This record gives sequence, C-alpha cells and structure tokens, in this order.
Amino acid sequence: MCVSDCCVVKHRQQYKMKVKKVTKVRRSRLISSKRGVVVKGEWKAVNVDPSVFSDDGLDGLVCFEELTDYSLVEPEKALTAQDHSQTPSRAKKKKRKQREGDVKEKPANKKKKSQPEEEAEEVSVLDETLEDEDEDECPDVTPETPHKTSKKKKQRKKKKKKEETGDQSQKKEEEAGAQSQKKKKSWSRGQEGSEGQRSDVSAWKDLFVPAPVLEALSVLGFSAPTPIQALTLPPAIRDRLDILGAAETGSGKTLCFGIPMIHSVLEWRKASDGEQKTDGPEDTEVCVESLYLPTSSETPDSSPAPETSGDPEETETSGDTREENEEEQEEGADQTQRNTHKQPLLGLVLTPTRELAVQVKHHIDAVARFTGVKTAIVVGGMAPQKQQRVLMRRPEIVIATPGRLWEMIREKHPHLQNLRQLRCLVIDEADRMVEKGHFAELENLLEMLSTSQFNPSRQTFVFSATLTMEHSLPVRLQQKKRKKTEQRSRLQLLMEKVGIKGKPKVIDLTRKEATVETLTETRINCTKEEKDLFLYYFLLQYPGRSMVFANSIDCIKRLSALLQILDCAPLPLHANMHQKQRLKNLERFAESDSCVLLTTDVAARGLDIPNVQHVIHYQVPRTTETYVHRSGRTARAAREGLTLLLIGPDDLMNYRKICRTLAKSEELPVFPVQSACMNAIKERVTLARKIEKMEYFHSREKQHNSWVRQASEAMELDVDEELLLGGGKDECEEREQQRLMKILKKQLKQLISQPVFTHQRKTKYPTQMGRLQPSRTTADTALASLSRDTLPR
Repeated sequence: MCVSDCCVVKHRQQYKMKVKKVTKVRRSRLISSKRGVVVKGEWKAVNVDPSVFSDDGLDGLVCFEELTDYSLVEPEKALTAQDHSQTPSRAKKKKRKQREGDVKEKPANKKKKSQPEEEAEEVSVLDETLEDEDEDECPDVTPETPHKTSKKKKQRKKKKKKEETGDQSQKKEEEAGAQSQKKKKSWSRGQEGSEGQRSDVSAWKDLFVPAPVLEALSVLGFSAPTPIQALTLPPAIRDRLDILGAAETGSGKTLCFGIPMIHSVLEWRKASDGEQKTDGPEDTEVCVESLYLPTSSETPDSSPAPETSGDPEETETSGDTREENEEEQEEGADQTQRNTHKQPLLGLVLTPTRELAVQVKHHIDAVARFTGVKTAIVVGGMAPQKQQRVLMRRPEIVIATPGRLWEMIREKHPHLQNLRQLRCLVIDEADRMVEKGHFAELENLLEMLSTSQFNPSRQTFVFSATLTMEHSLPVRLQQKKRKKTEQRSRLQLLMEKVGIKGKPKVIDLTRKEATVETLTETRINCTKEEKDLFLYYFLLQYPGRSMVFANSIDCIKRLSALLQILDCAPLPLHANMHQKQRLKNLERFAESDSCVLLTTDVAARGLDIPNVQHVIHYQVPRTTETYVHRSGRTARAAREGLTLLLIGPDDLMNYRKICRTLAKSEELPVFPVQSACMNAIKERVTLARKIEKMEYFHSREKQHNSWVRQASEAMELDVDEELLLGGGKDECEEREQQRLMKILKKQLKQLISQPVFTHQRKTKYPTQMGRLQPSRTTADTALASLSRDTLPR
C-alpha cells in the first residue's frame, strides 16, 4: 500500500477505541513530542482497488484518506493553531464555557501558569481537536466533561484565595509604609527607628500635629521638635499663615512644611467624607477605594507583562475576557471619573535639584506612613512614562523640579490640569530658585499659579538657610544707593516673585555668621599646583566621610581620575552623569565609613547625608550662599564638623567677599600640616599626575582617530594623517607608550605601599616604660589636631 504525503487508515468501529486509548494513556507522549502537524487542507479519499479489502487481515477497513496540505511545527504552536482554526460555532461554545468557568475569576496581575496547569490545558485542547474530527461519528464521546469539574475546583480555590487576600488587604495598607522602607534602601533614610522602640512625643502635642503623624514621629525617634519646627508648626497648622522660614542647615526644615501639608490633606479628606455621607453610603465606599487602589485607567499600563508573558493561550483568553467584562470596565471607568474629580493635587513641593526632591519624598513618606497619604516624584533624568503612570494614581502630594513639572503641565496631564484646588505650595531653597537666569520654567509656573490657576486660600511655604542674607555692597555702590530713598529688602522682592500677597509669618533663626556653632572653619593658602598635594595629604592623614566641592565638572573629572590612580576610590557626582548613577554614588557614599565624594554644587543644598565629617572646598565658591550651603553638609543636628578652604591666588577675591558678607573680623585659622611628610606626598602626586595626563591624552587620541577613520571609510576616502592626533602613531610607538605607563604605575604602586607618616608605625614590642604602644591608623582626628596646634604656648 502506497499513499502519497500523509495517509490515514480509518476504521469506524475501532477509531473510537483508539481515540480513547490515545487521550487517556498517551497524552503525555502527544504533548511532549518534538514535532506536531497543523492541518491546512482537507482529508481526501484515495481510490484503491476493492480487491485489496478481500484479505482476511483487512476485514474491518473502510477506506484510505490522504492529506496533502499541512505543516510540521512545535506541539504548543500546533495546539494553538488548531484552536484558532475551529469553526465559529466551536469558538462560541468555548467562550460560553469560559464565561461559566474561571475566566471572570482571573486576577489582573496573573503570573505565568505552572507546568501541570499548562499540560492539563494542552490535553483539553487536543481532545477538542480530536472530537472535531469525528463529531458526527461519535457524539457520545465528550472528553471535556472531566475538565469542567476541574475548572469548578479551580474556581473554588480562586474564590478562597480572593477571600484571604481581602482579609489581608487592611493589614497590608497599614504596613505599606514600613514594607516600602524595608525594601528600598536609600541614603536619605539614616534616622529611622524600629517600632519596638518608640519615643515619647509629648513635646509635639501642643503644636497641633495630627495623631497619625505623632505615631510616625514616635517610631522615628523624634522626641522633641527643633526650634524652627516649634515656631513654624502652630501658625502653619492652626492659623494657616504663609511661612517664610530661615534657619541654619540641618535644623529640620523639611518637617516644617511636610507636617502642615499632611494635616491639610487629612482635613480635606474629612470634609469630603462629610459631603459623601450626606449624598449616600455608596459614595463613601467609592472614596475609600480610590485612596488606596490605582485607577482602572492605569491598571493596563501598570501590569501588562504578566498577562502577555509570551503564552499564546493566555493572550487568547485575555482577548475573550475583554469582551466579556465590558460592563464591569464601564462601571469602573465611571467610578474612576468620580474619584479623579474628587482627588485633586493638594500639595506641591518645588526643589532645585533632583537629589533633594528624592530626599524630601522619603522624609514625607516616613512621617505620613500611618496616614495613607500618597506622594509622587517628578524629576528629570528618569523615564517620563513611568512618572506619568504614577501621576495617574492621583497622589495628593507631588515633589518636583521645575523643568520636568512644566513639561508635563504643557503635555496636559490630567492630574496637573486643575491646580486651583492646590492647598499647599512649597518652594524649598527659594533664594536659589528665584535667582535671575536660573529656572525659567519656575517663572512660568509661578505666573500661572498667580493668574489662571490662582487659589486665594492656598498656603505658601518658602524655606532656605540663606533666605535673609544681606550682601554688603562696595563703597562706590553704597554711595550711589544713598540717592535712592526707597529700597526694597530682599524678602520683599522674594515675596513678589513667589506671589505672596498678604502678610506672611517670617521666622528667622539664622546667626550673624550664617553657619552653625559646631562647625570649625579652616583654610590653607597654597598655589594652584599645590592644591592636589594638600587634598591628598588631608584624605590620607584623616580618613573618614569627606565631601570635596569644585566649581566645574572638568575639575571633578580630573580629580576623580587622579585620586583613582592614587587608590583613594573617589565617587564623582555632577550634572553630566546619569541620574541612576548619581543616586547610586550617593548611596555608596552613605554606606561607607571612609569614602570621598567629589561633587559640584549639585550636592551643595539640602542633602542630609549622615555623619559627614569633612567638607573640603577645592575651589572657593563664587557666592557666600554657596559657601554656607556647602559647609552645611557637615556639622548637622548638633554634631561637630570641619570645613577646609584651599585658597589659591585666583580664589582670593571670592574668599574676601565671603568674609565681608559673613562679617568675619579675623582670618580663618590655618589648618596644620606636617611639612616633613610633604616630600613623600609630592613624589606620589607628581607621578600620579604624569600617569593621568598620559592616559587622558591617549584616550583622547584613540577616540578622535577612530572617529576620523570610520568617517573616512564611510565616505570611501583616504585618511589624512594631518587630521589624526599624535601624528598617526604606529603600533611600535603605542607599545612603547604602554610599556612606559606600566613602569610608572609599578613605581607608584611601590610608593603607595610605603608608609608616609612614619611616627605612627605600630609595634608589638614593649617600650622602656614596660607599656605597649597603642596601634592607631591616624595620629588624631582633623578637629583634634587643629585644636592641639592652635592652643596658646
């Protein structure tokens, strides 16, 4: 018997038995086979001589059929293709069964199915295809009946799971703040306590702080408010006055506007709940759901991956569920429309830097952990699509930088359109934000809030450590100013720019020196070339958590390469870095006890990095405000700290301007340096500079020359050697340069292995007095060495 392509011998009586045996016994073999057959054409009868059926062994044969149009595919694809090729009546039956079964019970965030469930569904689909082939011959065979019972069992299990998740939802909501803090580690969460150790917060009760916030303060360990907090909270919460606050760095200004914002949100909730009780009980249920659950318009964006994880069967069922749950989605859309109108943006915080916005969000979340208040961050350097999805959850408080916020307002994001209901507006580091030439988007935003989106009951908070600092002008300018009788103060100009029209509450706790009392200020006069020597000397002699500030990004890049060669492991931070890398370097700096952070003025304002011991001004800042904020990264929360100015000839003008503005009658004390160790320091730094310069020019030449060669090849031109940097060195010259660099690195490694401060060598032998010399890594701390050398003799 010869049959073309694919031939099937069909026996009407034995076919049913074969089907039963295959479906019951050999299911796993059919499913796990390497290749499957997808039927594209139709089975056709083969003309065979009737004499063939006269043999004794072929008594039961009826006919031969052949299939010429088919394809071989993987078994899962075959099952899916057969399922798609069903008749319309079969598709309707399948939809009806899915409606009666567990389709409605599928959660939105369903994960990938387990392996036994996949096998069971594949077997059921295989049985359906076999039943379609012989639907007329064997109507009594229904291989789907056992699967209906299994679907019912799954449905019961899913209902039980739903009940369990419903019971645990309230607990999850209460512990949401604590769980988020445990999952996410951040440099801005340095002072969080445990719930087992609660502090006494009786000192906060007279400040009109809400009860949930008091509970969070007790957990965080804030037993008493700072002076700026004690003076700011009563007029802000009780009297709802606009606040202009100025206090020294590290005094807790974030809670001065964070707690009143949370109180305002809670008051709005109470007012909205009262209106809903008068309308009916149904509205209250909708409001409670909207406060803790994302809106339905956001759920397709927030969880697309689990539903479409690559399984063709899951994608097909998800398409069916869309048609079946149209009514439920319409009802959910109606509810979300009500909720979106009832959940406006109530609090807006504007910060000058992205890192400060991240820190403010973490601090507000820590205080609002038991209130259910939702916050969101909108800053540049991160994906705008993700921030748009977060805003679709309708957070009550948004912390943002002006650029990205104005961009989303121009794109007409629904949550940022109605700002008339804004209850609290905060401008942190306001003196920097309203400077001329900076943050043009802030001017547009403030103009919009004072005109088209004006709210007369809105409360405005303005805070900075240098808010009330007055600059003393030169004598020639002071003589010109005398002719003008009307002079507006700096605060009046700031109030006009921000849009404060009434009489705000002004709280000024800054000292005349503008810096904290626990800060020790020092200086070293040197040349421009000697700055590297004294910087390396200080980092080597006094290890700890140190921040080094410079005025330019190029300077930070050069110092980073130089200190990397000297094995100091610096962490750079500047505006040209990716935002994720900037936050990652801040976390590494906060985790390490002895580390160096090289940064521009991006990290000068507001960052509360714990236990920063030293601040080094590699370049003197151009303004007094920048000097105060840089120095304020240390000596925070009544701790001691030291700041060091490396003053070169180019920095003298800026240094004198700072001393004149801060009314410093005397020069800053000179930091003591051991001159005997400077020769060894100079030898190391000179060698490291040579290596850094060679590496810089080599990488620059390599990058430029490769670009020229690629461009010439693309244009099919010959490379002109005059366009190449370094005159087009050959391989021998490059090898010689690499060999010289290896020799220099080996010499530097040998120098670094030798001790610089010989008087600190450890010993395990007794001295003449019979005592052991104590082992110390350094002679003293920087503060101790300064106080010892400055004592009168």
